[in-house]
Amino acid sequence: MKIRAVTIEPGLERLEGAVAEYLEGALDGVPARTGPSPKLSDYRAGKCHLHLDIKRGRLFHVCASLDPRYVCCSTHVVAHVSNCPFECTYCFLQNYLTDTTLTLIADTDAILEEVRQETGRQPWRLFRVGTWELGDSLGNRAICAGARRLVEGFGSMKNAILKLRTKGALVEPLLDADHKGRTVISWTVNPRQVIRREEIGTAPLEDRIKAMASAAEAGYLIGLHFDPMLLFEGWRRAYRELVQEIFASLDPGSVCWISMGSLRFNPEMKRKIETNYPTTAITAQEMLLGDDNKLRYVRYKRVEMYRHLLACLKEAGAGRCFTYLCMERPNVWKALFDDPPGSIGELDYRFALSLKERFPHLNVPAPELQRYVQAARIHYQERP
Repeated sequence: MKIRAVTIEPGLERLEGAVAEYLEGALDGVPARTGPSPKLSDYRAGKCHLHLDIKRGRLFHVCASLDPRYVCCSTHVVAHVSNCPFECTYCFLQNYLTDTTLTLIADTDAILEEVRQETGRQPWRLFRVGTWELGDSLGNRAICAGARRLVEGFGSMKNAILKLRTKGALVEPLLDADHKGRTVISWTVNPRQVIRREEIGTAPLEDRIKAMASAAEAGYLIGLHFDPMLLFEGWRRAYRELVQEIFASLDPGSVCWISMGSLRFNPEMKRKIETNYPTTAITAQEMLLGDDNKLRYVRYKRVEMYRHLLACLKEAGAGRCFTYLCMERPNVWKALFDDPPGSIGELDYRFALSLKERFPHLNVPAPELQRYVQAARIHYQERP
């Protein structure tokens, strides 16, 4: 959605240079004024108002989706951006945000310092740090300006990798950044019919693929997220063609990881989707409510979807790419993989091991399984 208003938090005058970078090319004739966030409540209206804010409190934390009932990837995140200029029918933000204003934390130096301090507490561990928890990492030029500053800041970190995730194609502002190989640019991917019907305002598939190729040529590692996978008539053929098209343009050797996940949401979110998008059919499939209060496709169907996608990846030459599940229980992992990770800590370890073995130029700290497993156990004991 087009930005129609811009506010700059009082106190950001000390970051005049950074603010100018964020606003360059993003305003398109829209005047910016100094003032507090309007704290909009309307989901769509908030997407059209950009607010540059100061850093308040801690931003670095484990992904909020982490749940010890699942074998989760234990990614860390920094809440660099809140809300998203795109409008996906399945997006949880429509049921989560109370302040829907598109907000960007402009003080990236403070964010980077917090990340350095937190990751420095465990120098033996590789941290994967994303910016996509509450919005698209590269949703518009203002967000890209902040992302570029983070990319160059992570370039000097020894045990952290920055994860940017997008449904767009706006990578040009990052192509000449000094990333030193410490940033992964990831794309959420779905068949064309899903993009057209459910991922409103996002980049077409062909534009995403071109952006992937450009980013890979610029030396970035690439991530692919087939998440959420959706059931619809012809889904098998559609996902096979999707994989074939991606790897017709992208070398699997540049892809550091691939995730798979299925559509999921809580009952309240289901009602919100049907209200906001009355023509969508994504809530019409058979779904069951789990003890985490999320509706999902029945298990055998999810396994069927994942197994099909794994076969497609193998056919396309991407079978060696590190591939994992998002928010699935051990029984689903066991149905799909001969040697699944036995715990969240072990999966975290396998991420680090894969990066060290496949991309030795990153100089990832040599991972030790027991340290990763023990750290994960301690974390869960500390969780309220």
